[in-house]
Amino acid sequence: QVRLVESGGGSVQPGGSLRLSCLASGYTGDYKAWGWWRQIPGKERERVAAIDENGLITYRGTAKGRFTVSRDNAKNSLYLQMNDLNPEDTALYLCAIGRVYSDYVPWVHYWGQGTQVTVSS
Repeated sequence: QVRLVESGGGSVQPGGSLRLSCLASGYTGDYKAWGWWRQIPGKERERVAAIDENGLITYRGTAKGRFTVSRDNAKNSLYLQMNDLNPEDTALYLCAIGRVYSDYVPWVHYWGQGTQVTVSS
């Protein structure tokens, strides 16, 4: 079993920044692909960024150019630096981990509970 715990969310004004963290515990040796998703009530869960088992990073949608994902294998942690936030970024941000990344099939084995990000003036 793997447990993922996110932190770093909060309320911020438009244009502000936040850094999210995800700490994994348990046996993570088989799980090499990590990612950040976000969930807005009433909408489909959206992937924001991912790092695959080879370290290749992908971003989706409006995260490109504003968000930076990074991983610290020694600390079993994943991070998401979010800059120039706007109200459309308001969501529950969830960390996830899986064995092998894929663009074609679901690959997540474990999800965290999420950390809320609210952007408003």
